[in-house]
Amino acid sequence: MSWIFDKFNSHPGLPAIICNHKVYTYHDLNNRVEWYLLFLKDHGIQPGNVVGLLSEFTFEATALLLALAKSCNIAVPLDPGNITDLDETIRQAQIDHLVRFREEIPEFLNIAPGSDKHPLIRTLQQEKKAGLILFSSGTTGKPKVMLHDLTRLIDNYQNTRVKSTNSLILLGFDHIGGLDSLFRLLSICATITLPHSRQPADICQLIEDHKVNVLPTTPTFLNLLIISEAYKQYDLSSLEIIGFGAEAISAALLKKIKVIFPAVRLQQKFGTSETNAIRIFNNAGDEQFFRINDPNVQYKIVDNELWLKSSNNILGYLNMETDQFENGWFKTGDLVESRGEYMKVMGRKKEVINVGGEKVLPSIVEEVLLQHPDILDCKVYGMENLLTGQVVAADVVISPATDMDNFKPRIKKYCREKLLAFQVPVKINIVEEITLSSRNKKVRSNL
Repeated sequence: MSWIFDKFNSHPGLPAIICNHKVYTYHDLNNRVEWYLLFLKDHGIQPGNVVGLLSEFTFEATALLLALAKSCNIAVPLDPGNITDLDETIRQAQIDHLVRFREEIPEFLNIAPGSDKHPLIRTLQQEKKAGLILFSSGTTGKPKVMLHDLTRLIDNYQNTRVKSTNSLILLGFDHIGGLDSLFRLLSICATITLPHSRQPADICQLIEDHKVNVLPTTPTFLNLLIISEAYKQYDLSSLEIIGFGAEAISAALLKKIKVIFPAVRLQQKFGTSETNAIRIFNNAGDEQFFRINDPNVQYKIVDNELWLKSSNNILGYLNMETDQFENGWFKTGDLVESRGEYMKVMGRKKEVINVGGEKVLPSIVEEVLLQHPDILDCKVYGMENLLTGQVVAADVVISPATDMDNFKPRIKKYCREKLLAFQVPVKINIVEEITLSSRNKKVRSNL
């Protein structure tokens, strides 16, 4: 792992991180990593200890994460916005020490460790490797506690060339997509711009102020950007690439983004918390489709579900059995449509709506709804029904200019013209906005 710090030393004057409008160079970052190594030693944190980092993405948190990797600790990034029960989080991740920040000043908390460490953690400790513990979002069940070999993860970015670019990181400090962006950008000595807010206007302001070239984000954020019309109020001409991932994207949304940003290249990104980001090649004619182009990854499709086998697979779960793995293959839960060697993510297996035995993918219904000129955003989900088990329901955000006369019957009629009968929403709820989870994913509104 020493290669990444050697790279920092070889390019000390390049801007590394922009945080709160302050620019830190790679010299600054290296110095701060060394300071944190002393900080860890002064507080009795030994190699192999499990250390929680309670922080959003900041320069300080990034330097501490790198120091933990360098000292062969097991790091647990924890975004405060995603923590509902800190004590339970500490218990499940088997954290020994917790560091949080007060006005960017680290505050050390010693945690009385509980029972013996999980065998997977003990193995990393014995091998003197750094580790990374991540929690799944838990939006549809109990959060999974995943253990990565952090040394292996970072070394995966080793053979990269220095490139001058400025990229935002929009995904969180505790998200594999955010960490993939971090390590990949650091490996090429790029500039990383960290937002203090994920509101569209604030992101656009950062792009204008710091001439950001790359915006990696989610379809949900892109739709918020369009609805807010913040892109009209700022100079976003520095943008060269918009990367999107973490969820399926609709053709309707892609079309809108192409109209708004005609000179910007669109790139789909793909990966899972269990496998890290995977190199893919986008279909130039339809960016919804991609093919896997990663020498470290094998894939197959079983009953429309994508299975992956990666050299970057997690070591395992700390709080449950690894039943999503079969002979090294990870069952992603992503349902895909194949077109030759290309594929398109249609949605999550666990989100499929069962209408009297007929299977409905929410993304198919959402695609149709988003094509209607009166509908700005929507969320489709299954609703319990005594006769069919489930029926299709939809929350919709409508344009202020919408004619409300017979609106719902008109939308159902529109859907019947484009969908099969069992796919048509039985219940349509008009909402002011689609509720988002702490990780910027759509969830059902509480009506």
